[in-house]
Amino acid sequence: MPDDSGALRARQRTGTGIGLLLVLVLGAALIVALPGDDGSDHDSCQALTVGSWDPDDALDAEFARYGDDASRTDDWTGGDGTHSVRLPDGRVLWLFSDTYLGRVYGPPNPHGESHAWRDAGTPLVRNSAVLMRDGRLESTLPAPLFADPAPNRWRWPVAARVEPRSPGSAEQVVRVLLWVRTAGQSPWIYGVPTATEVATLSLPELRLESIVEVLGQQSVPDPSRRVLFGTTLVEEDGWSYVFGGDDGRAASRPASHAYAARVPEGALADPAAWQYWSGSAWVPRARPRPVLGDGRRKGVGSAFSVVREGGTYVLFTMAAGAKGLTTVASYWACSPAGPWHGPAEEFGPPLPQGQVAAYNPQAHPVLSGDGRLVLSYDVNWLETTGAADRLSRNVSLYRPRFVSLRLAAVR
Repeated sequence: MPDDSGALRARQRTGTGIGLLLVLVLGAALIVALPGDDGSDHDSCQALTVGSWDPDDALDAEFARYGDDASRTDDWTGGDGTHSVRLPDGRVLWLFSDTYLGRVYGPPNPHGESHAWRDAGTPLVRNSAVLMRDGRLESTLPAPLFADPAPNRWRWPVAARVEPRSPGSAEQVVRVLLWVRTAGQSPWIYGVPTATEVATLSLPELRLESIVEVLGQQSVPDPSRRVLFGTTLVEEDGWSYVFGGDDGRAASRPASHAYAARVPEGALADPAAWQYWSGSAWVPRARPRPVLGDGRRKGVGSAFSVVREGGTYVLFTMAAGAKGLTTVASYWACSPAGPWHGPAEEFGPPLPQGQVAAYNPQAHPVLSGDGRLVLSYDVNWLETTGAADRLSRNVSLYRPRFVSLRLAAVR
């Protein structure tokens, strides 16, 4: 598979990775949004792309410091699927998919290399959450935060937001989008797409209150024709615009399609409140139409991110084709529903030495400001053979890395 296929092969043995996305097939329903009601602000929209970027060494160093701290044996030492959300008290909640806990030992490792390392038999948990205060990582919540729903089935957390418990409520909670996957045979070595769920966490305790399935996929016979929503979301004008994509690359397409949904603020955990872009309007419980992707040169990778700058929406994804192992591409649009233009400027963020790949570019508005946008990307070992050993003998490999970038007008 192009894009991050090598990283996915590596996860056959390690169990790590963010996975691909899901296709939703639901019955047609009554249209509830007027044509053209696409959330756009065309008057302030301009074509934007990556103008400049630099490695964010301070954030890289903070995750290295916390991950290498050997004072505890039940905290985060590495993971992928990196997402963040700011809590009302100022803390930042970091959410991860497959995660190593355990103990990290200082260099040299048992192979005589100058890397911090962990025991090769250290188990993975399917998800974790880490709290940051004033730019410093402080603690790991008991992991996994979201228990497996059934044997051979697991949950990966993706986008999250703080919103009212219900529309108009003064009480706030944290909603976390979850991807549910089920163990499968090749080519579904990273799991068969199963459902999109929404978890509710209390504030300020972050106690798990409930998990609700909003989009079940079990009835869709072809896993490559499923959509999983939640790889990214944008808050705007009382709505959460939630993006997802299909698993088309499992069918040998170089790029997958992106889809869009929207939910009123306070209603992410209400399946009946979700609306999907049909190609001309936002509709409830209908099969969505892609907003981006031709299955070849244009489209998204296994996970992508969207931000809003003024009236412009900017999407970051790994590039289509072989460049998807190393290169981030961008698209822009005047509304979540598109039309999306690009790919525009591409860039290759720094990677450690070895047979590694980048994947899952995610924007972190909670750490951004003054015209600067923080973007993370995950790193994994490419090849299946020896992957688990490689991730253990050099713990720095399987951790997010960060860049700070500035957007500029498309030339």
